[in-house]
Amino acid sequence: MDAEQVLVLGLGITPPWRLVSQHLETGKHPHELHLHLDADRGSLFACPDCGRACKAHDFAEFRWRHLNFFQHHCYITARVPRTDCPEHGVKRVQVPWAREGSGFTLLFEQVALMLAREMPVQAAAEQMAITDQRLWRIIRHYVGKAMAGLDLADLKAVAFDETASKRGHNYVTIFIDLDRKTRPVVFATPGKGKETVSRFNDFLKTHNGKPGRIAEVVCDMSPAFLAALRETFPDASVTVDWFHVVQLFTKAVDDVRKAEARLVKMPSAVRWAVLKAKERNLTQKQAAALAELEAGGLLTAVAWQIKEKLRWVRVAPTLQAAKWRLSHFIRHAREKLGLGPLLEPVQTAIETVEKHKERILRRWASTYSNARMEAYNGIFRAARARARGYRNVQTFITMIYLIAAPLGELFNSI
Repeated sequence: MDAEQVLVLGLGITPPWRLVSQHLETGKHPHELHLHLDADRGSLFACPDCGRACKAHDFAEFRWRHLNFFQHHCYITARVPRTDCPEHGVKRVQVPWAREGSGFTLLFEQVALMLAREMPVQAAAEQMAITDQRLWRIIRHYVGKAMAGLDLADLKAVAFDETASKRGHNYVTIFIDLDRKTRPVVFATPGKGKETVSRFNDFLKTHNGKPGRIAEVVCDMSPAFLAALRETFPDASVTVDWFHVVQLFTKAVDDVRKAEARLVKMPSAVRWAVLKAKERNLTQKQAAALAELEAGGLLTAVAWQIKEKLRWVRVAPTLQAAKWRLSHFIRHAREKLGLGPLLEPVQTAIETVEKHKERILRRWASTYSNARMEAYNGIFRAARARARGYRNVQTFITMIYLIAAPLGELFNSI
């Protein structure tokens, strides 16, 4: 097998296309390998609209960047015809190695997508020696195409939560399919609040989904979210995930600590100690800070002890046990509130739990949780940090889809 046959096999060229010449430009750095393709004289080409075999009307020369040949940049040049179809007129044919309007081959774009999914886009673009704007155009094209074809006919259980898109009050709300084991993100939209649920409902309808089929939703205790769910998915059961209950009391403890720190000197390392679970990943200094906090009778210690008792509720083996434990927890916490006004954040947290008690207890009746949603939020935040932020919210949403949406056929279909 000679060198030309190797190149033909590597490019996947089939008749009527053939390799007519190749040359290596060593005057540039990196070196460039140029491959010239052409069609056999008198060949017929398929009309882009109907597929009818037609004669060529005229030709124009195009060039595409291909995958590197060893360390050399590789370019494909070809004279591409326009067909003269009796029914559809003169149309440019579609070459088999590249999509219409792209300056890259399909294989180049496939590798670009794989790199962008695993590393920051800027770094991937530098690796492939293209600008990040050109790489983003590739990503947006294929992700948009895949998401447009998403079928949500079987969607019946969803979870959603917001994640920061950049510093400040800038958020993206993400919806996941709780029955999908891998790549569960089905929708992401700018903002957080009632309108995001309405947008998801519209997206669901345009992707073969049925709002009435949604049987369960897992979310936090946001009044805006819950009001939107009552309006949009009135028949769905709403489960408040346990993570958000713990988060509620963790914030309350931190608020008590901040208020008390203005009045008395707090033990060293107490800031991070009260945010952790007892006997879990505590450093020596943090353990000592907690001991000093409790021995000193500080109200931050009381708030932290209330938060820790949530763990006892969480491990309740049955729904009945969970009901009893949650009621006991609320009663126990209320008894502590009389110790001082600094515990007001804890009181607010208790009132919130009482208001959503039935939704919280659904955790023991439901097979779903928001754990994967929180795990993916961590992945999205890490991607944002590696990229040092994204230019705009739509770019961040595109990356969310590339990382975690069900685009399983994306790379195979290029």
